[in-house]
Amino acid sequence: MTASRSSAGPFAPAPSTLRVVRHPLIEHKLSLARDRSTPPERMRALVEEIALLLTVHATRELPTEEVVFNTPLDETRAERIREEGVVVVPILRAGLGMVGGVLRLIPGARVGFLGFERNEETLEANCYYRKLPPDSAGSLHLVVDPMVGTGGTAAAALAELRARGVDRIALLCLIASPEGAARLAAQDPGTPIFAAALDERLDARGYLRPGLGDAGDRLFGTTGKATEE
Repeated sequence: MTASRSSAGPFAPAPSTLRVVRHPLIEHKLSLARDRSTPPERMRALVEEIALLLTVHATRELPTEEVVFNTPLDETRAERIREEGVVVVPILRAGLGMVGGVLRLIPGARVGFLGFERNEETLEANCYYRKLPPDSAGSLHLVVDPMVGTGGTAAAALAELRARGVDRIALLCLIASPEGAARLAAQDPGTPIFAAALDERLDARGYLRPGLGDAGDRLFGTTGKATEE
């Protein structure tokens, strides 16, 4: 058996907001997602499954309320969540691959969308599309994006939600970089980051290493310039 290296690795201290979720199923599925030979249809299934497993951990603090109902044999009491009190927010386009995993666990969750493009002069992420459910400011918002590289896009997404009065946010990703996680912790220390792995570094071009390539292209079978943020 080959000894496995910690997902957080020895490369940089993890920010206090980062939760690297260690589980054999997550590590197995992430290894398959990283494999360049994995085809898009399998990639989509893997990303959805990892998102489902991350959601279990990201929702541990969801409030519950007592309900009374009948089983086939008797009346009983139990705790339930308010599913409509959860909003899953994919960052377009790669974040779409994680939505199904959240909704498989919380089918009553609402869905919002945020789209960003990078200004090639300023290198800042500009929001070109936003569509959030009405009256959702008090809900738990699960922002989903497979990759947190430089953290620029994720930071812009968190700022967008904060500007709209959202006070309960968690970010779910497959892979984060030390630099990106640190940037988010500094900008928004109230948002926990749930990641399947913390990678070694960003290279000189800002790409995650070892990474998994361009998540959107891998999910949807497209090609183009990789721009992981």
